[in-house]
Amino acid sequence: MEDKHDHAYMHAHGIAHEHGHDHGHVHENQKAVINRLARAIGHLEKVKRMVEEGEDCSDVLIQLAAVRSALDNTGKVILQDHMRHCVVDAVSVGDTEAIENLCQAINKFIK
Repeated sequence: MEDKHDHAYMHAHGIAHEHGHDHGHVHENQKAVINRLARAIGHLEKVKRMVEEGEDCSDVLIQLAAVRSALDNTGKVILQDHMRHCVVDAVSVGDTEAIENLCQAINKFIK
């Protein structure tokens, strides 16, 4: 029977295993993230329509800024949840790989 300590050990030592994480990546803000993504998708669809309809470039750029802002704010919520749940859980069982993975994710997100 595998407990979360065994899971962390396997991660730390690169041992292949199923990813049956206890938390299932469902966090307190999951609904908020889904709603934010839906809004960002709506903004992006509007940008596409604006371009198709030949609307003013300045207006398109403003709408694109709204999309970028929506995505950045969604990323912040995901990052906070990840730190509060996944990383805290991993560190509590000695899985230092979670910190390295977080650093890599932050580097890609903030480019």
